[in-house]
Amino acid sequence: MEYLLYLGVGALAGLLGGLLGIGGGLVIVPVLVYSFQAHGFDPAVLTQMAIATSLATIISTSFSSVRAHHDRGAVRWELVRQIVPGIVLGTFLGAQIAHLLSGKWLQLLIGIFAILMSVQMLSNWRPGGHKSAPPSIPGARGLFWGGGVIGTASALFGIGGGSLTVPWLSSHSVNMRESVATSSACGIAIAIAGSIGFIWTGWNTTGLPAYSLGYIYLPAFIGISLTSILSARVGVRLAHQLPASTLKKVFALLLVMVGVKMILGSL
Repeated sequence: MEYLLYLGVGALAGLLGGLLGIGGGLVIVPVLVYSFQAHGFDPAVLTQMAIATSLATIISTSFSSVRAHHDRGAVRWELVRQIVPGIVLGTFLGAQIAHLLSGKWLQLLIGIFAILMSVQMLSNWRPGGHKSAPPSIPGARGLFWGGGVIGTASALFGIGGGSLTVPWLSSHSVNMRESVATSSACGIAIAIAGSIGFIWTGWNTTGLPAYSLGYIYLPAFIGISLTSILSARVGVRLAHQLPASTLKKVFALLLVMVGVKMILGSL
């Protein structure tokens, strides 16, 4: 049952990553927290393990999504090259912060973040959306620091950054399809840097179960990766064919429930 759960979570996470560009971490992290609790993992490390494992699985999901988006000419590679340095620096910083925080604090932060993302999805709010004309794309310095903020938050919440990168880019005159595609490319950097950071910080940590690589739990990583690779490409095809507004609303309501449960579990 444990492995069937990981396969199912991977399929859903990959589909959402390709379809909405939000990454599957918003689904993977809470499910892994509950799964690790049910298996009696040490409460002091299980939330960090859920975050680290989620980031590791995003590597495979992102590669699959990016290839599909690239084939359609939607990735803005010139933006990716300028955002990634800040992302890498921010992700390493976020991994260190997550290592130092207690599991309860991390669950509280993840719950609050999930609710904020649900509000954003339901309201379709975009940074700078109140202005008559969207601001232009920031220069190299703005893209670097924007990437740093996105990378830090992504490492803390175990996400690929799409829920932050997509609205940020779309608010700066990048159309939605290109924002989703470019976000997927940035997600590769987040996932790789985050995985390395959590392997490093968790290497000598006590209380980790067998089959762990730092904070990454390998059975969950393998199971989720196997199905997310395939379903991500399905999600990309749907993103180029179907309006996703209804699915966004349903997913936003799910995030509210997940967020509330995570907050209550942290108290």
